[in-house]
Amino acid sequence: MTEFHTPTPRDAFELLMAGNERFVSGATEHPNQDAARRAETAPSQRPFAVLFGCSDSRLAAEIIFDRGLGDLFVVRTAGHVAGTEVLGSIEFGVAVLNAPLVVVLGHDACGAVAAACSALENGQTPGGFVRDVVERVTPSVLAARAAGRETAEEIVAEHIEHTVDLLLERSRVLAERVAAGRAAVVGLSYRLADGSAQLVAARGLDAAALTPSS
Repeated sequence: MTEFHTPTPRDAFELLMAGNERFVSGATEHPNQDAARRAETAPSQRPFAVLFGCSDSRLAAEIIFDRGLGDLFVVRTAGHVAGTEVLGSIEFGVAVLNAPLVVVLGHDACGAVAAACSALENGQTPGGFVRDVVERVTPSVLAARAAGRETAEEIVAEHIEHTVDLLLERSRVLAERVAAGRAAVVGLSYRLADGSAQLVAARGLDAAALTPSS
């Protein structure tokens, strides 16, 4: 990448958010999207962040964060539900590719969250493997309601934060890197109408910011 040779977690977070600000304002730069960058990244990749987001077609990571080739290691599932393949992919991005930042990206009007809410209200869940997605989102909806968080925005935020904590609970690789200040995990909620990504959860970002680049 151009801006930071070996970014700290704080550097990576600020770089990502600066791109989102450009996207929101309409001043996108489309960095690292030319033939030179293609040639530069062909031998190897050094992404500055792992982006674990919802598969929603409106959440194209490189577009909404104004980045290019080799910048983001992207993993996406409906409702950003995390199974073993997702955990393995995130661990690869952190442990093998040495990305210092993991981002969980949710959004408003999420179909998976809406389906989980509907299933709790009417007792009917979708068929096929969609059921598995809904069942994995349901604990977040229940936790939000138990805490008195009833609005759609609050439930989405709860699900994002729940996913952040789930990654750290299930991945010792990730938890150890965060504890050592070598990585951070943040949760962002994307607003479809204005394109902004709002911080709703952060684990290890402040501690990591005090750690010099290696």
